[in-house]
Parts: sequence; structure tokens; C-alpha cells
Amino acid sequence: MKELFFDLFDYAGKQLRGTEVLLANFAGEESDFVRFNRARVRQAMTIQQAYLTLTLIDGRRRDNVTLAVSGQSDADRAALRAAIDGMRTTLPSLPDDPYLLYATDLHSSERIDTGVLPAPDQALDTIVAAAGDADLVGILASGPVTRGFANSLGQRNWHAVASCNFEWSLYHADDKAVKSAWAAASWDGAALAARIEDSRAQLVHLAQPPRTIEPGAYRAYLAPAAFDELLWMLNWGGVSCKAQRTKQSPLQKLVDGETALSSRVFLRENSADGLAPAFDSMGFVKPHAVELIRAGNHAASMVSPRTSAEYGVAANGAGDDESMASMDVGAGTLANDAALAALDTGVYIGNLWYLNYSDRPNCRITGMTRFATFWVEDGQIRAPLSVMRFDDSLYRMLGDHLIDFTREREWILNTGTYGQRSVQTSRLPGALLSRVAFTL
Repeated sequence: MKELFFDLFDYAGKQLRGTEVLLANFAGEESDFVRFNRARVRQAMTIQQAYLTLTLIDGRRRDNVTLAVSGQSDADRAALRAAIDGMRTTLPSLPDDPYLLYATDLHSSERIDTGVLPAPDQALDTIVAAAGDADLVGILASGPVTRGFANSLGQRNWHAVASCNFEWSLYHADDKAVKSAWAAASWDGAALAARIEDSRAQLVHLAQPPRTIEPGAYRAYLAPAAFDELLWMLNWGGVSCKAQRTKQSPLQKLVDGETALSSRVFLRENSADGLAPAFDSMGFVKPHAVELIRAGNHAASMVSPRTSAEYGVAANGAGDDESMASMDVGAGTLANDAALAALDTGVYIGNLWYLNYSDRPNCRITGMTRFATFWVEDGQIRAPLSVMRFDDSLYRMLGDHLIDFTREREWILNTGTYGQRSVQTSRLPGALLSRVAFTL
């Protein structure tokens, strides 16, 4: 796809006139999807797609259009000509964009990580064998994803990464199930089989009658999947420079120095170890890492080109939403296999869902437990818990109430496929908390 993208862009560049500048962003994938039900294949398909977004700039006016790329040279070139002619016709009627900013210092780059992806039969054999007689439902996604940027000033960036991800639930009865996921940049059948076996071990506990506890504050352990849900909520405006400048960030009190999190909290955008490209749609290159929270204190923000132009701060490769794409949370000292013993008595939270802010200025989040959430006594799982709602502030959960993070961290790939496979990733530990507030 690299040659396809750059050949098309070179042709598009020849259509420019006068002071026009052209930017192009490419997004492609070749993905195998397999859907399972009752541990058997119910649907299998392969998706190949590519899209090209062109942005035509003249002075401070801009217009853009997105085209599907067919791979048929004549048809694609005709579509490019028509798109550029259409934008050229529209530009004079558009207002100047006061915050238009695109890269003019040329920083070309190339990253190609092919990984080792499984043949479909290999992956299916591993999953079916590991599931055994369990009622497993899930979806496997595997294949290379490509991103590219080019501009008529001479910059060229190419990004091609491979990954495989399997997300599944093991169903017991009624509404009882264990949900889990495994992702990697290279196939490891043994690791996936071990993760499925861990799910089967949790499934045994769901056979016991569920326990209901009274609303209140309880000691809790957040598994990485649950902690991941909390932090992606925080990612919604929390680390955005624009939101912080306009006093709308849920982390505003941290940014303004009115409060601090636990000194154990280190949060950064780690582009070097993620799957997202290290360049943005306007051609600005991301640093290898941006440290956002250091030892519980605000350290930096994600800055898009538009925010850079508006406030005079340097852009650091963030998109318009100024969120993390490669989230990284520092490890703690608690061993994974000691988490239940350290919890002692309290709530083990495997998954959270339906999250939202209940008090955004105070970074207070509400949501529901689901799937593998258990009542633990003396370091042993005693019973599954009925679904509960929590409502608590991250200033407390990651502040005075944070006891420790696990030493081992999990690499989680966003399973979103709306329009295209996501390249958002997170690497984060589990979190042991002295208390979490449950409201019902």
C-alpha cells in the first residue's frame, strides 16, 4: 500500500496551481475477522480497504475530501482530479481559518513492524482447543494496518504495523459471564491459551449464588481491563491542552496545582511502544514519549496544531481531540499473583462499563460493574457479586486511596472497528485501592 499511496500523491501534486499546498492522509488495512459462538466459528471474513483524505490549502483557506482508494490507477486518478478541482472551486467562498497550522519543517519517517501473524487455521485451532466445552463467544481480528502522510512541500511519512486481538466472553448462565481479551503485535498461541484458561478458572466461581452487598465504600482491586476503562474516560478531555486552557478539563484542579494524585502515578503518551503513528494529520511528528503526569503532578498536555496556533504552544503530534493514542501507566511493586492476598477482603473488579462523568470538575466518574466481579475474603474469591454502580473521584481513587499498582502490566488494544480497526493502545497495571464508593 505504500507505493500505492505515494504514487497517487505524486500524481495529485502535479495538479496544483500557484500557491496551493496539498496535504494527504492515508488509512488502510487488510484484516481477517472471525466470529465465534459456542466455541465454534460462525462467521469469517477478510476486509481490505484504503481511504485517502486530501486537504487543499491556499493562503489561510482550506478544504478537504476523503476518497475510497480502489487500487485501479485510472479510476483513482480521475477521482483525485475531480476532488482537487472541486476543492479549488470551493476555496474562494470559504472564510480564512485563523488557527490553520501545518508542518513546514520536513520530517519524513518510516516504521514497518510486520510482526508474526497467525494463519487463520492456526488461530482457530488454538482458540477452539483452549475453550474446550465452555460456551465461548468472541471475535478475532488480525492483520496489518497502515497509515501515511504526505505534503506537497516534500514530507513523506509511512506507518505499517501488524497486530492480532481476540476479545471473548465465557458464558455460564442467565447474565453471568467472564469477559476477557488478549492482544499482541506478534502471535503467541501459548499466551492466548493461558489467558483463556484463566477465564475458565474464573467461570467456576460464577456457578455459586451471587452475593449482594450494601452500598458503601469497600476495599477494591481493579484488574487492568477495569482500570483501562477508567483511564479512557480520563482521556476524554483530561489531558487536552485546549480543555485545560478553557478550564474544562476533568483534571483542572491537578493542572492548576490545587491538588495532586499519589506519587505512584506516572502517565504518558508512549508513541514508541504503541501502534498509533508517530505523526498527525497536519504532518507534525510526535516525540517518542510525552510525560503527562509525573509522580502524581501535572507535567504536560497533548497539543494539537490548532491549539498550538491559538495559544502559542508547541504542537506535539496530538489529533484534534488532543487525547492519548498510546497510553502508558507506570508499574508498581505488587505482584500479579499476590493481588488477591493484598486485597484481603473486598471487591475484585474485572470489568467496568457504562462509564460517564457524574461531576466533571471534580473528576468524579460513575459506572457499572459487570462480568467477573467477585467478593473476596481472606484473599480468596468467595462469590460473584451482583451488578453494582460505583461513583467516585479519580482524585481519591488515584490519590489517597491508591495503595499500589501491580508490577506486571498488560498491553491492551482498543477493539473498536467502527469504519476501520483502531490503533489505540494502552499499557497499564492493575490497581489496589483502599476504598471505592458504591452507591447501589
